[in-house]
Amino acid sequence: MEGAPHFGALAETAAGLNQQMQAQLVWMAEVLSARWSALDRKFRRKLRELGLSSAQADSLVEITPGAAGKMLAAGRTLADFLEQVRYRGRRLAKLDLAPAQVVAALREFDRLLDEEGALRFGAREADLRWARNQLHFLVVLTLNDAYYQVREAESRTFYELFRAQTESRSLDALWERSLQILSSYSGAAEAGIFVCRPDGTWVAAAGLPGWKGKSLEVPRTARKRLAQPQVLMARGRGAGGVLVPQWREKYVSVWSVPMLEEGELKGVLQFAFPKPYEWLPRELALLQDAAARCWEAAEKARLLEELAERERQIRRLAEHMVEVEEAERRRISRELHDEAGQSLLYTRLQLEMLEQQTAGADPALHAKLHELRETVEHSILEIRRLIGALSPAVLEQMGLAAALRQLAARFRQMHPAEVRVQIPRKLELPRKVEIIVYRLVQEALNNAAKYSRASHVNLSVETADGVLRLDIEDDGVGFDVEEALSRPECYGLSGLRERVALLGGVLEVESVKESGAQREAKQAARGVAGMRHGTRIRVVLPLPSRGQEVPGRREPGPSRKAPGGSRRARRTR
Repeated sequence: MEGAPHFGALAETAAGLNQQMQAQLVWMAEVLSARWSALDRKFRRKLRELGLSSAQADSLVEITPGAAGKMLAAGRTLADFLEQVRYRGRRLAKLDLAPAQVVAALREFDRLLDEEGALRFGAREADLRWARNQLHFLVVLTLNDAYYQVREAESRTFYELFRAQTESRSLDALWERSLQILSSYSGAAEAGIFVCRPDGTWVAAAGLPGWKGKSLEVPRTARKRLAQPQVLMARGRGAGGVLVPQWREKYVSVWSVPMLEEGELKGVLQFAFPKPYEWLPRELALLQDAAARCWEAAEKARLLEELAERERQIRRLAEHMVEVEEAERRRISRELHDEAGQSLLYTRLQLEMLEQQTAGADPALHAKLHELRETVEHSILEIRRLIGALSPAVLEQMGLAAALRQLAARFRQMHPAEVRVQIPRKLELPRKVEIIVYRLVQEALNNAAKYSRASHVNLSVETADGVLRLDIEDDGVGFDVEEALSRPECYGLSGLRERVALLGGVLEVESVKESGAQREAKQAARGVAGMRHGTRIRVVLPLPSRGQEVPGRREPGPSRKAPGGSRRARRTR
């Protein structure tokens, strides 16, 4: 094991020790054979005075020079003794006894041994002291290895629990992974997590393939017991706290660790063992801490799942609202076309007829009718423009690429600005993506026309690697983005962002507000490298993968391709 002395290496070192040292320890054990019981009693009494428990004393007695001498005298090897030290060292670590306390206790035994040896060892006392010092060195190294293993196992358990909490994609996955980690730490044959629902019923949440998801009957008397950590016997009294009936026949002991929230029982972790098995203090402390962390992580995971579900509901509602908005736009455009548009056309026709009839009879009336007819014609043009903006027929009939070119053409006709458009010949996209991209470009061009006073506008659309990228850039006066977003009456920019968020995309707005003098200097300095000021809107939208079913997607028609099968991007001015 990296970072700690390996026991195999220690065993080799022990095997190569001077045989004289081992002979000295055997001789010491034979000389004190009648005094070992008295020495052990004195040692245990001293350990009680130091505040150590009987369980700690049991392990300390087994790692003294006296224990080594007795094992060697019985024909066992020094490697056997060091294996015993290693086992007892792990228990002492789990009994939460500090290494310094272990060394202090062993010194107390050496002091008692010196008192006995002063009367019995005689001239060999110096040799025995040398042998004990050598043994003490090996014991300390072995204890260090044992403590390291215990602490490393605890650290690894907490690290794996942390990974499970951060990497689990669902609450079920978190329960299962956490239970697997804690089962491995405890060495349990089986384990389960049981959770109390808000309505008071209990359910198996993890482990137990045959029981997972099933409701359990937990008596009220058992719930009080389950609120405290305890080792349950699977048979006889106390077996009611064992939540899996089959365990009462299959296993002997069960560890039960509660999951609490502000003192209220929320769930239980249980670990089953085929023999009587008591936990040690550090094992209990780790399991209690792990139970608390598991419940906190589970609550976070549950809240995140609820939040994700609410976000999905909000997104579905927002998508529905967009569909309703588009349907309402189409309804209004039909109403304008069928009602107001037709009425105005009829009015224009009647005015034109009256204008012809009054051409020579009444010049003043003729002029008034001519003026009125032109006003009606202007209204007809405005209604046609509104109908096209509300529900563009070209988007329905020709697709997004043609619709975006039409938007750019209308912008050129109505505003004194140069527009550069770079888009593929065909854009085969899901219907809802086409609508949102069209509305994004429409809103951005409207904003540029109203506020930017730009002389150049660039529009670029490209699709690659499952992503659509849209760039709209102008060299206008710009604006303060943060200020615009913070104004409650500013719906255009926030509306763009919301539409992009509907499809899981990202919208970035860069703009520099400038004065008239700065604008003139900028226009004079602008070169072929492109625009360096004004406003730039960047949109990145993820596209469904090929073969993925998308609601509302229009079946693609035949398209022309450039030689080699690749589509060409056409740049128009």
